[in-house]
Amino acid sequence: MTLKELDFFYKLCDNPHVSQLSKKLFVSQSAISLAIKSLEKKLGEPLFDRIGKKLVLNERGRVFKDKTYESFLALKDAQNFFKDDNISGSLHIASSKTIGNFIMPQIIFDFLLKYENVYIQRDIKNSSEIIDMLRDGRLDMGFIEIDCNHVELVKESIAEDELVVVSCDESLPNEVYIDQLYKKKWILREKGSGTREVFLDALGGLSKKLEIFMEYRDFEEVKKLLLQNKEAITCISKLALQKGLREIKLKNISAKREFYCIYHKNKYHSKLFETFKQFAKSGF
Repeated sequence: MTLKELDFFYKLCDNPHVSQLSKKLFVSQSAISLAIKSLEKKLGEPLFDRIGKKLVLNERGRVFKDKTYESFLALKDAQNFFKDDNISGSLHIASSKTIGNFIMPQIIFDFLLKYENVYIQRDIKNSSEIIDMLRDGRLDMGFIEIDCNHVELVKESIAEDELVVVSCDESLPNEVYIDQLYKKKWILREKGSGTREVFLDALGGLSKKLEIFMEYRDFEEVKKLLLQNKEAITCISKLALQKGLREIKLKNISAKREFYCIYHKNKYHSKLFETFKQFAKSGF
């Protein structure tokens, strides 16, 4: 079996549509199909079930992937080592909403400018979802906004962030006690969000008196609601504070948090993995 055959195999595990993969890699569909058939012939049995226009990884394919993927990455890394210190390959990362919307885009853009032979698949999820994806082996690296103490994951603190209460209500004082805001329509992120968890933890027992009127998942959604409704109020990262929104300081309450880079402790640290991790940490 060849590295090219294996490369096509692992990419099809993530995207079972041959037509889509061929466009992304700029190769013909027949080249991909022939490579997979050649690999299956060498192994003596099919790795995919052919269902419509999709190749669906079957039980033998899942076993083959689990037993060979880390070795494949090591071989690719060794191969790249002799290419004038070239950085190439693909990474699958996920960032929590604040990081994914306000920090990571520029980091990825700058990284791809520097390393042209790299492909980065980027997802934006809440912190709890990213932790689950890493534990299941569905990600290479994650960037989250809450603490993480799972024994199978490694976490590295990379930056500090501050959460602020915001509204567009001009009648509110610049600094208040939290009980002065209980009657406002609080709109918070969904459960599992780092922003929500850190804010409620900072309030402590006072959070029990805070009635959550509505939940949101995207910043643009809550920003629009705030600008159109003076009674609406929320808590966001200071990084997300934009024109039209007022920061309302809370007396005796501080909501600060760490940003973390996390990955599985058994993750193979390829040259690409280590280079991107250090590049991202410096970008924060």
